Amino acid sequence: MSTEPLMKLEVEEGVATLTINRPQKMNAFTVPLIREWDALLGRVLEDDAIRVLILTGAGRAFCAGGDIDDIENILAGDALSRKHYLWPVVHNIADKLERLDKPVIAALNGTARGAGLDMALMCDLRFAAHSVTVAESYINLALIAGDGGTWFLPRIVGTSNALDMFWTGDPVSAEEAFRIGLVNRLYDDDKLMDETRAYASRLAAQPQETIRIFKRATYQGMTMSRRTHFDMISSHMSMLFHSDDHRAKLSHMLQR
Repeated sequence: MSTEPLMKLEVEEGVATLTINRPQKMNAFTVPLIREWDALLGRVLEDDAIRVLILTGAGRAFCAGGDIDDIENILAGDALSRKHYLWPVVHNIADKLERLDKPVIAALNGTARGAGLDMALMCDLRFAAHSVTVAESYINLALIAGDGGTWFLPRIVGTSNALDMFWTGDPVSAEEAFRIGLVNRLYDDDKLMDETRAYASRLAAQPQETIRIFKRATYQGMTMSRRTHFDMISSHMSMLFHSDDHRAKLSHMLQR
């Protein structure tokens, strides 16, 4: 039996890299893996030294979705036990990421299918290698996207593009994913992680309170009226005018 952790966390100069570590199974996730993922996200959430999180997969896949053996065990239970697999277990990852006031980047190093793609959609940004393909493949099992795809994907690529992916289950190339806005940046396969870490390091060096407020205000603004949002923004802006970071940036600009 392997003693390798199912999830690996590495931290360097404010950037944490969380790697799904079941390469022999194309990083398909199981309940124990999700529980490790949840625990490590808790560490990232609490550690102020971590400023940016990168999520990636070991080997040739980002994540192929749920492990088929795990799914068969879940199907053997009743409807309530299946709901309890999703709601307090898998969906807890989305809850943790929503509370994480730090940039989260999915580095798609290989295929992302079904729930694996949904996990990438939970991240703030998605960078991909040119060889990557993604798919909302649930239709092939006569299921719907159980891990948040129906919430995240339309907000990222628009309703019609999302429905096209849901209804067909067709694989989408990295170039097409970039064209529809699902992927933010494309890199050569051998440069993906270096470029992603360089981008993450750039964010880690930015004023962190401003980074956090930008993330919070962007997501909260999606469910607010314009007037309520502007009221909130005026309060945040007033506070940031008094921050040490703003004073330092302003002083540097005036000295040019």
